[in-house]
Amino acid sequence: MSSLVRFMKRTLAVGAVALAAVSLQPGTATAGPAPVVGGTRAAQGEFPFMVRLSMGCGGALYTQQIVLTAAHCVSGSGNNTSITATAGVVDLNSSSAIKVKSTKVLRAPGYNGTGKDWALIKLARPINLPTLKIAETKAYDNGTFTVAGWGATREGGSQQRYLMKATVPFVSDAACNAAYSDLVPSEEICAGYLDQGGVDTCQGDSGGPMFRRDNAGAWIQVGIVSWGIGCARPDYPGVYTEVSTFAAQIKSAAATL
Repeated sequence: MSSLVRFMKRTLAVGAVALAAVSLQPGTATAGPAPVVGGTRAAQGEFPFMVRLSMGCGGALYTQQIVLTAAHCVSGSGNNTSITATAGVVDLNSSSAIKVKSTKVLRAPGYNGTGKDWALIKLARPINLPTLKIAETKAYDNGTFTVAGWGATREGGSQQRYLMKATVPFVSDAACNAAYSDLVPSEEICAGYLDQGGVDTCQGDSGGPMFRRDNAGAWIQVGIVSWGIGCARPDYPGVYTEVSTFAAQIKSAAATL
């Protein structure tokens, strides 16, 4: 990966200013890229499955009581009542926001900071909102994707009050591997604008979904915001957990919560 440093796309606390860039050691979570760069504000109700997590990450409702997010956003598996999930709003300060505490966390087995970047958070009660189904085959791992989050809108910026959205095109494993020598192609999928940059997820977007329409026109999740070099830099696309690779494990893990 040359002399550049790999960054996870999270912040350490809701409302925190983006932290200075620091290197990531296996098994740790740290600051890196910021909300969606080069995007526009989402409309209320446009992505009802979106969840904001109190540790400074995003997520999506896998079921009405389970949030799918990134492994690097959580410290491990087990009982956990310290996380608050906020849902149902574009504006995090809205009085109509739904806030629910966590009860359990399940981090991907074998996660050590490289690949396998997924986790499940069980909530204390169901949230009566639409869920986001996950891709179970690689049929949708191509084309143009939508990303959304409350992360920074520029590298080194602060997280946002309003949910932002953007579209990013698929980047092949070969092209992405040219940028990142430690890419795990069997477990990760890349998206972004290689030549010009300008659109990307960033700090505070970690754990949020990358999704597209399926053949029936419904939203389907193909990625989880994971890491990258900076935010929206040319030649450095965003790296996402390839959901289809882990779909069976996610389904099985959710059944145990």
